[in-house]
Amino acid sequence: MDAYRENLRKVKEELTEVEVLLQDLLDRQSSLLQQKDSLEKILREHSESSKQDTATDWNKNDFSWSSDLDNKLKSVFKLDKLRAMQLQTMNVTLSGKDCMLIMPTGGGKSLCFQLPAVVSKGITLVVSPLISLMEDQLMALEALDIHATTLNSSTTTAEAKSIFDAMTNPKATLKLLYVTPEKLAKSKRFMNKLEKMYQVGRFARLVIDEVHCCSQWGHDFRPDYKFLGIMKRQFPEVPILGLTATATVNVLEDVKKILNIPKCQLFRASFNRPNLYYQVRPKPATQVEALDEIQKIIQSRFNGQSGIVYCFSRKDSEEVTSGLQKRGIRSGCYHANLSSQERSRIHHMWSTGQVLVVVATIAFGMGIDKPNVRFVIHHSISKSMENLYQESGRAGRDEQKSECIVFYRLADIFRQSTMVFTEQTGLKCLYGILAYCLDSKRCRRSMIAQHFGESWDASQCDGMCDHCDLNSIYTSTTIDITNHCKNVLAILKQASETDQRVTALKLVDSWFGKGQASLKVKDIKVTTISKEKADIIIGYMLLNGYLKEDFHFTAYTTISYILPGPKANLLLNGNRQISFDFKVKALGATKTPKSSQASTKTPKSSKESPKTHLSSNSTMSQKLSKESTSKQTLNSSATITSSSHNNGNLGNVKSGKTDLETLNKKPKLVVINRENSQLSSFTTDHVSPNKTKSNNSKSFHSKGNNSKIKKRKPVISDSDSDGLDFGELSPPKKKAFKNERSKNKPNSQDEKIVKGSNSVSKQVETGGLSVNGSTDSVPICIGNSDSDFDT
Repeated sequence: MDAYRENLRKVKEELTEVEVLLQDLLDRQSSLLQQKDSLEKILREHSESSKQDTATDWNKNDFSWSSDLDNKLKSVFKLDKLRAMQLQTMNVTLSGKDCMLIMPTGGGKSLCFQLPAVVSKGITLVVSPLISLMEDQLMALEALDIHATTLNSSTTTAEAKSIFDAMTNPKATLKLLYVTPEKLAKSKRFMNKLEKMYQVGRFARLVIDEVHCCSQWGHDFRPDYKFLGIMKRQFPEVPILGLTATATVNVLEDVKKILNIPKCQLFRASFNRPNLYYQVRPKPATQVEALDEIQKIIQSRFNGQSGIVYCFSRKDSEEVTSGLQKRGIRSGCYHANLSSQERSRIHHMWSTGQVLVVVATIAFGMGIDKPNVRFVIHHSISKSMENLYQESGRAGRDEQKSECIVFYRLADIFRQSTMVFTEQTGLKCLYGILAYCLDSKRCRRSMIAQHFGESWDASQCDGMCDHCDLNSIYTSTTIDITNHCKNVLAILKQASETDQRVTALKLVDSWFGKGQASLKVKDIKVTTISKEKADIIIGYMLLNGYLKEDFHFTAYTTISYILPGPKANLLLNGNRQISFDFKVKALGATKTPKSSQASTKTPKSSKESPKTHLSSNSTMSQKLSKESTSKQTLNSSATITSSSHNNGNLGNVKSGKTDLETLNKKPKLVVINRENSQLSSFTTDHVSPNKTKSNNSKSFHSKGNNSKIKKRKPVISDSDSDGLDFGELSPPKKKAFKNERSKNKPNSQDEKIVKGSNSVSKQVETGGLSVNGSTDSVPICIGNSDSDFDT
């Protein structure tokens, strides 16, 4: 009987292996079918566009309106020539035909309907999704002395009456009328006026800006956009012009069906903006550290220049605005919860240079037309590749070099996922951004092109992304993470057996030997990798089906729990090996990447700018920024290539596979020059050394004469920064350090005022960094937060 049992065991094992292989093949089949459908649609679209192009040459200048078009371009818009695709689009819409234009942000889409509106008789109706977009275009049109207006909830009764009269008055000078899709869908009175405008021949064309919002497959689906499907039926002779910067093949086909324009002329410009530099950076663990990093970028590379910082929520945007203002950066907050007057004020101040940085949610978004935006920073990741592309596209509309920087942290993925999982393609789009951020070597433009169904040769990037930049100080190395992935799944199995739900934060804590004892697996050693790499591994498993999110509603929020994914058994029961390409710092790298070569020349206007937005302690903030930079420089040097200092050879870090545990062995650096070290003494700008000596001020660590104080060696703790360890210097006991701190109770969270006998010593603390105004040596602790998922 034992022989039968052994045979049965072998049969079951083989069946399990076959099931694993079948599942793997089915997954591969599904992926290939999706690629096949996508490629067929791209080829079909290209074939249709080619047939349309051969039928009529829309790039000619011999149409009846061509002369007037050229005159108005120069006399009204003060432009000498048009950009690619603009003339073709204008000729199609002026001929009365339906048209769709896909053009990158900053390519000049708005001119494609504004110039024809000036040339045409009647009114061009523009449907736009955002008030900020309308205001931006109306300000520009007003400066050009073009009669345009908007009809929305803030329009007064008298203004609305004047607009309604102009819609049917042949002598009226109104050329462009901007409305939201909600106005069309919910105002029967306005629809009635549109019908009358159509009957008297005043309805020149319907322009739908950000037309991708019509489709449920789009990243910004707006239900009221679907109402536009009746416009072709109600006004069959009115040409429709749809504009967007971001539309996949599926979205385009859906939009054509919704708007009832299946045979419309389609123009698609290349997605590429050659003057934009794309970069992804790891986001620091705490808000203070993240703000320090943003401050360093703005003040060192974009001092006195205009930019945008995008945030996840209204609360985040307010906190970041406050933090930047305290650091001496003129910034303003913009989100949907502000009054329309306040939003307009901030928008105007930013457009005129009174405010240099707008910190905003996506409410400050599509169509913003400020040419000299030098940087767009994402404090939190976008919810889709389309959003990222559009928001980044606010930069560099003057075709000068600009930077698009994304700060990535895994915790932000779960903040977003609980918001978008109810959307039809919400999680798919979000995971596309996750893949973009985790990739350590592919050209950023290649990934964007692939998403939008466009072919792209990475060599054309010309070093304008962090992966193609030949001056980059980073490279990638392939590391086997199979055991790490199995350990993560073992923790989830333990949680399932004990009937517990695990969030990403709990999962990582358990992996590092923290948190609930019931989640700790006896057979698994506490991992020694950094939390940054642990986040990367969790993200990789989520992307590739080894993990999945499980959403649950509570009375107040939605929680994302982590469960084993559909491919978990492939890893646990099979012989599958998993490797990942980690970004590492190249040994001896001294080149300056292109991202650091951006112009920092301060415009003359910035020197004369008002001081109303500067915080009172801007000098202190700038000094603190320099000191925080010292800390960040120290942390950034402690990448997984630091292990090469132990053996004096980088060897296989440049290429080839490496064990992750080996790369995280801690080097011992035992010599520190305390006198010359940037970390051994800190003084603040507002305290004069001479004044300190003459006043005989007492240190807050002593009660007697300063000369009798025993100076202590600086202690540097960096337990979470990629394995860096300064071995021979033992840290003081925590109790003694806490007692010293407890003797001086802070007056506020950010500043501590310590009074001596004849002087006042100010101490500013941020992100674990202590800066003391006295001349005495005191313990200096530099460390990372243990909470990787603080939001």
